[in-house]
Amino acid sequence: MNQAAIQPGDETESMVDEGKYVYCIIKSSDQRDFGPIGIGEGNNRVYTVHHKDLAAVVSDTPIRLYDPTRENVLAHELVNETVMHVHTVIPMSFGTIFRTHEDIVELLRSTYRAFDDVIEKMLDKIEFGLKVLWDRDAVIKRLEESDDEIRRLKEEITGNARSSTYFARMQLGRLVEAALENTANDYVRDIHESLKPVAVASRSNKPIGDRMIMNAAYLVERPREEEMDEAVKTLSQRYEGAISFKYTGPWPPYNFVNIKLRLERADG
Repeated sequence: MNQAAIQPGDETESMVDEGKYVYCIIKSSDQRDFGPIGIGEGNNRVYTVHHKDLAAVVSDTPIRLYDPTRENVLAHELVNETVMHVHTVIPMSFGTIFRTHEDIVELLRSTYRAFDDVIEKMLDKIEFGLKVLWDRDAVIKRLEESDDEIRRLKEEITGNARSSTYFARMQLGRLVEAALENTANDYVRDIHESLKPVAVASRSNKPIGDRMIMNAAYLVERPREEEMDEAVKTLSQRYEGAISFKYTGPWPPYNFVNIKLRLERADG
């Protein structure tokens, strides 16, 4: 069985050999050179390897395991973002390395229909990221002012600080947490509903930290990029002072295409 690429734990003497780092798959019959922007030390040239009208965008590299450092990840993303200006991009997972030109051609040949189908589905579509954050303490303060039950219980505990019970404080805590969750859900629901008409698809990722209440990705047809920008701008203005938006893109469809290859060891 031929070994097409390396995987964690497969560090052998062949680590000194040259391989091919694969960034993405595109539809192109023409040889392309994207310049010396490849990952790793030196100015590694990024070019295409072909099978029919499919092409892998690659650069030469020593066969090694790339750590996902900021520098390496940015190098991987830079190539994908450069290529996506002129092609629909199917991004490969970070750190995908094949041993030979022939191994890449075999990948394209054996998975031709699958890649062709994915490219067709992703044709002229780009991804935008949207993270929504709030000041949790400020939201709690507003809830204490606007929610009758929370305000009443807060005043009762504050006015009877010495005699207020543990259970009263627990009840207040539960009310506040429930109100926070409901408020966050209302914000997220409204944002999703407002962007749904513009986006082809969306994906919700896990929020990071206490300040983030939404971490989403949206797949948008390229001609509707300005429409998406305006929709997010309108939402940002609507909620100014309550929540803040971190809007990024356009990106390749990282959240909507996830190509991971199960790599095999060579016999012998």
